[in-house]
Amino acid sequence: MASTDTTAATKDGNDLAGLEAGLDALETVQQTRKPFGQVLREKVLPPLTAIALVLVVWQALVSFEIVDDPSKLPSPGAVWDVVQQAWLEGELLGYIWTSVSRGLLGFFFALLIGTPLGLLVARVKFVRAAIGPILSGLQSLPSVAWVPPAVIWLGLNNSMMYAVILLGAVPSIANGLVSGVDQVPPLFLRAGRTMGATGLKGTWHIVLPAALPGYVAGLKQGWAFSWRSLMAAEIIASFPDLGVGLGQLLENGRNASDMAMVFEAILLILIVGIAIDLLIFSPLERWVLRSRGLLVKS
Repeated sequence: MASTDTTAATKDGNDLAGLEAGLDALETVQQTRKPFGQVLREKVLPPLTAIALVLVVWQALVSFEIVDDPSKLPSPGAVWDVVQQAWLEGELLGYIWTSVSRGLLGFFFALLIGTPLGLLVARVKFVRAAIGPILSGLQSLPSVAWVPPAVIWLGLNNSMMYAVILLGAVPSIANGLVSGVDQVPPLFLRAGRTMGATGLKGTWHIVLPAALPGYVAGLKQGWAFSWRSLMAAEIIASFPDLGVGLGQLLENGRNASDMAMVFEAILLILIVGIAIDLLIFSPLERWVLRSRGLLVKS
């Protein structure tokens, strides 16, 4: 009888060990790198194919005279010539840097304002009831609406540009953080209070880490609003002392009825927006998801 009990206990122990080993295997993050050919097929080839398809359709519209007026739709070659000329004249990087430096600095200021504001709205019921709906309304308000009053209040200068960026980005950042805090499981907060993490300590060690996915989503949306707000301000409030950014370049092309320059500005605005997302926000988002086991590194 004792031998039978020992055998059963050994079997149960082996089963438990096998179960633990299986769970450990599921949780183990694979560190192997994908082959270069697989990365090329999955990450590089699809966007290149899409770009090539757009260029083929664009060129076909011009070559087959479906749009026979070059002043309305220039060829890809004509746009490339304008970009190349701006590069050779040393102006291309200046256009990009003028807008990117404004956008990043304005977004940094929006981050400093939107983060504590979002925490305040999320954690204080009276503040949420008072200004929560206002933040949601401001987020839905088109950024271009702030340009005329900003010009009247601040004049045609960089302060006006930053004010428009702040008014466009702060509500998105604050609302993103509020959404992230609302999704923190109450169990986390109770466990934090049990361990003495209350007040600012609880906010720093419990609330903010748990709300990070929603906060990062708010940051990503906040940058999109910052960039669009800046482009609207540069297009409407053009002034020589402000320098020529991408929005001003777009407006210059419109004033000169130069569609090649207009397309140049549109493509540069698009490329900068994609580059910022790929270099900053996509890696940050992947890191947050991976740190929570939501994205397996392969």
